Parts: sequence; structure tokens; C-alpha cells
Amino acid sequence: MHATARCSARVALIVSIGAAMSACGSVDLSGRAMVETLKPYRATVVQGNFVSREQVQALQPGMSRQQVRDLLGTPLVTSLFHANRWDYVFTLKKQGEEVQTRKLVVFFEGDEFVRSEGDEMPTEAEFVATLGSRAVPRKVPVLEATEAQLERYPAPERAPSASPAAPDTGAAPRHYPPLESSAR
Repeated sequence: MHATARCSARVALIVSIGAAMSACGSVDLSGRAMVETLKPYRATVVQGNFVSREQVQALQPGMSRQQVRDLLGTPLVTSLFHANRWDYVFTLKKQGEEVQTRKLVVFFEGDEFVRSEGDEMPTEAEFVATLGSRAVPRKVPVLEATEAQLERYPAPERAPSASPAAPDTGAAPRHYPPLESSAR
């Protein structure tokens, strides 16, 4: 009897899955189009070291490994099998756009920088411009009021000054009530 209950549960599960799948086919085309247009938000993913054109131009033959590391940052890939080679790889993934990948390989002889090879790097300004949002800039309305508009809102009346001899500077009174009552 215990095996019969398990078998019944499996049959019920299979029937409910089949019913759910057949219900998916009954969605009308307008509903399906709406579902297809809704896409989840995908965050911008930045991986690796961004190396700008200015940094590549600052590389000079004869620089030490430490100077190159100070200029470009720690390389993404170093290998025991290629001790005289550092690889800098940068990847930028943005929703709705192609993945951007830039690679730079730096070669050494001993402790001295010899040469570099790789993709054409963007300037820092070009790279920052690609990070900007794609929001359409809105026109900012002019925030000016005419005299007729201002007359609709009369200025609030000011409270009389604390001392009649003091000139009215428009500042708040400088006399404050005591923090504690004097009677204990």
C-alpha cells in the first residue's frame, strides 16, 4: 500500500506538470509579446585592469618591473612558464551592448621592460564617456517667476525684533530660552 501511495503521488505530479505546460501554450500573442519585452536588469560588470592610452605611452624601455607595476597595476595574468611576460586583460559587460575586451601584453628581459603589444587603448576621457548612462537628457525648465506670479504669494510677515533698539537685519533673534527651568 505504501508503494501505491508513492505511485499515485508521482502520477499526480506528472499530470499537474503537464497541465501547467499546456496552460503556457494558451497565452495570447499580446501577452507573450509583453513578457518577451520585460527583461531583468543586468549590472555592468568590469573585470581586470583598465589600461589607458596615456599609461601605455608612459611605458619606456628599461623601466623596472616595479615601475611598470606602479604605472599599470598588478597584471591579471602572470605565469611561471612565461616569466618575462605580463598580461593585462580588461573586460566590460553592459546590458544591451557587446562585451568590450582589451588586452595588453608587456615583455621583459630580466628585470627590464622591453616592449608591449596589444589592442589600441582608449584614452581615459574616452573610457569615462563609455561608462555614462544612456538616459536621454531632459531639458531643464527655466525657473523664473514674473512679478505678477510673485504677487499671488505674499511674503510672510516677520515677527517683531527682540529689542526695539536693535536694527532689523532679518536674522533670527539671538535670545534663546534657558535649557532648564531655574526653579528646582
